[in-house]
Amino acid sequence: MTETPLLHVDQVHKTYTQGVLNKRVTFDLQADFTIEKPGIVGVMGPNGSGKTTLFELITGSNNPTSGQVRVCGQDIHQVRSDQRDRLAIPYHQSYQVRHFRKRRPNFMLQPSSTDYPKVHLFDEPQFNTQDGYIGFMLDFFRRLREESRLVVLCVHPNEPFHLRIMQEICESFIFVQKGRLTQAPDFNTLLQNPDVTAYLGELVGSQAA
Repeated sequence: MTETPLLHVDQVHKTYTQGVLNKRVTFDLQADFTIEKPGIVGVMGPNGSGKTTLFELITGSNNPTSGQVRVCGQDIHQVRSDQRDRLAIPYHQSYQVRHFRKRRPNFMLQPSSTDYPKVHLFDEPQFNTQDGYIGFMLDFFRRLREESRLVVLCVHPNEPFHLRIMQEICESFIFVQKGRLTQAPDFNTLLQNPDVTAYLGELVGSQAA
């Protein structure tokens, strides 16, 4: 019997348009990937590339134009809005929170199949370099993994130690650029992507040093 993936982003498109009669596409995110088992996945990419939109789609706060996001086998957008964080829960800075109109009332939606979140999404957490805070955060991520959770860690590296954290803690990676996703099974494979090295710039050299 095949085990249900923790996260399945199935041919998801999120398209933003402008105009009423003559609509033009201003941004289009395309995502199609599966994460079968618990682990720690790193996400990075330029500002405005679609990382936060991807997180919103996974947690159900933003509706896809097409496709499905399934967490533990449930379509997150068919789950009651007040129970979605029992499947996937976001952690982010207050300025990143966006609110979207609900399409359907809760009484028309399904209850969550779990009582506690299986997918934890951290959108650009602040890594304080003092008093062992980084070690505390890394231990927290590892503990979630050991408890059979999936941790998705989005970092916008601007210091060499940010890359070292990603290399140490993440088992696989997703690079987001202009609404397109590229997966890498490990850190070394990630750095073989010229778009990634162009994005990281001098940080790549400092990492090698």
